[in-house]
Amino acid sequence: MEVEVKLRLLDAENHSLLKEILSPFHLKKLNQKNVFYDSANGVLASQRAVLRLRSFIDNNDESTRCVLSLKAKSVLINGVSRVEEDEEEIEPLIGKQCVEEASKLGSIESRVIKRCKDEFGIDGEVGFVCLGGFENVREVYDWRGLKLEVDESKFSFGVCYEVECESDDPERVKRELEGFLKENGIDYKYSEMSKFAIFRAGKLP
Repeated sequence: MEVEVKLRLLDAENHSLLKEILSPFHLKKLNQKNVFYDSANGVLASQRAVLRLRSFIDNNDESTRCVLSLKAKSVLINGVSRVEEDEEEIEPLIGKQCVEEASKLGSIESRVIKRCKDEFGIDGEVGFVCLGGFENVREVYDWRGLKLEVDESKFSFGVCYEVECESDDPERVKRELEGFLKENGIDYKYSEMSKFAIFRAGKLP
């Protein structure tokens, strides 16, 4: 079970201000491409499951890592997200092939893909279809012993900004993070939708 605090930053100005304040604690910048899959008849969606292929992109627009994620039973209440998650790294070249041709996904050696078939009932003959996706720029910070991830998610219909923090004590982290944002005049709201839900809705929350 992945448990995260998710707070939405209201606009680009607040996003830039937060990054500026956190700059002494910066660890790394990650350029991510997120692509989602389901069966043609929506087997995963019907069971509240999401299959994502995330590629980490270098300055030459080449994949350096690829991670398959299967998420299920997602709940997001008062800025705290809880979701069952199974992640698995795959070879970047294989990931690139699956982005270019979704049908290849069903034939790769993968624990996650096997679960999609065995547990969620994706038929091997029906196979996978690509739902599309979005790009995300993630800045990672080590702040007061917490790993903060500040995201700029670029959808075809707009940009969304968010700060996330994974923790087994989300209420404490949320109080601490909210206090910090308020002290620094950063406008935020509790996130009400996952990035995937925003992508599927086709509009910003």
